[in-house]
Amino acid sequence: MSTIDPGAPILDTRERVTARKVSAAEMARAALDRAQALQKTLNAFVDLFPDQAMEQARAVDARIARGEPVGALAGVPVAIKDNMSLAYGRTTCCSRILENYRAPYTATAVQKLIDAGAIIVGKTTMDEFAMGSSGEHSCFGPTRNPWDLSRVPGGSSSGSTAAVAAGIVPASLGSDTGGSIRQPAGLCGIYGLKPTYGLVSRYGLVAFASSLDQIGPLTRTVDDLAAMLSVIMGHDDMDSTSATAHVDAMRDLHTPVDGLTLGVPRQARSTANTPGVAAALEAGIKTFRDLGARIIDIDLPHIDHGIAAYYIIAPAEASSNLARFDGVRYGRRAQLGPGEDLMALYCKSRSEGFGPEVQRRIMLGTHVLSSGYFDAYYLTALKVRRLIKNDYDAAFKQGCHAILMPSSPSPAFTLGSKTSDPLAMYLEDVYTVGVNLAGLPGLTMPGGFEKVTDNGRAAELPVGLQLVGPALGENTLLRIAAMFADRTTWHTRRPAI
Repeated sequence: MSTIDPGAPILDTRERVTARKVSAAEMARAALDRAQALQKTLNAFVDLFPDQAMEQARAVDARIARGEPVGALAGVPVAIKDNMSLAYGRTTCCSRILENYRAPYTATAVQKLIDAGAIIVGKTTMDEFAMGSSGEHSCFGPTRNPWDLSRVPGGSSSGSTAAVAAGIVPASLGSDTGGSIRQPAGLCGIYGLKPTYGLVSRYGLVAFASSLDQIGPLTRTVDDLAAMLSVIMGHDDMDSTSATAHVDAMRDLHTPVDGLTLGVPRQARSTANTPGVAAALEAGIKTFRDLGARIIDIDLPHIDHGIAAYYIIAPAEASSNLARFDGVRYGRRAQLGPGEDLMALYCKSRSEGFGPEVQRRIMLGTHVLSSGYFDAYYLTALKVRRLIKNDYDAAFKQGCHAILMPSSPSPAFTLGSKTSDPLAMYLEDVYTVGVNLAGLPGLTMPGGFEKVTDNGRAAELPVGLQLVGPALGENTLLRIAAMFADRTTWHTRRPAI
């Protein structure tokens, strides 16, 4: 395997590539080699793209050799979640129904990476159609946590997170509908950012819940998080929900926020938190106090209703969005027997193509939208969504620059331990779903470690802390995370893999 570190920070890699100390082709080859070497161990990738990656890398090297300008990510290997369209390879969403689907175009966010000189190494494993919190709901098998291979990396952006945590690439793209970037980032000890709804184009992202979905970056440093966001954000005429506002993610990144005030929800000190998560939160509060921040207690009184509201709204939108996968236009088409009609084709194709979790959510969503239940469930959930947004707005009106809480109530759990209990799995997102319901930005950062023992086997696992800001408050969140990183060392630790 190459001695070049393919997971080196973005800015370092770009500087070395543009100075011709290392070639983009060498960086691409190192990332591909490491991805291949760890594939059986982690199952982080659905597909690798050696031919296309090397072609992109050689094009970057050629531009540098000619003295032409190159983009902000020149020569940087990246990975993308397999629910983002790419004009080559497959776009499967890790579902049998799209097992051999090939998109005819490239998602806007991915194209922006390519235009900036990034090298797309491959597509990453995910929970099927982004429905899951563990990385176990994939038709290609579960992804494993680089810190402990017996445990989940979180989901649904499982492969994107594991690839960054394992040093295969310095950055990747995930999508976040209810915590699918922030929760796995916390479980794998890296940074993850869910941008303000609309800041990053959703064009080319296979829809789960259209009013909640958002593409965002996963990295090992705050600087890399800001660099990735700077590239992928921006208005897109192809996305009607795309925001026209702009955020300067890199501005004053390492300048502390003056008069920093952080709100800590009383609900974040829940007894549901494991001891390590509770300790990390208190340690994080102390660190910020030592940095001169004012810490105030706040209430998010409807946070406990977030899970219920989310698991009505998201499945309702999913049942509508996934209706297009019917075995007729594209995707898996079941074989019919003698005398079977169109309805049988629909039923067989969808039964064969969708996994149990996706089927569960489609049926739930269809039920809450059905006649007689729409008002009782869906409209009520929309009212709760408004109340959750009001809770966050009230906190920011108290002068909070951001809200600090855990990214999940526990560190990574063992593979298979929660697959038979959907509610226990859903509760892993208790601290993240409200951010999506409110359309706000949320950032997970490494916040500590917890020592755990299961069946006599000991492990030390990452714990993530989450910062939530007002709409378009990404620059402030990044600056706060940089303040924390400058005072702590959690983000410097790497799994021994």
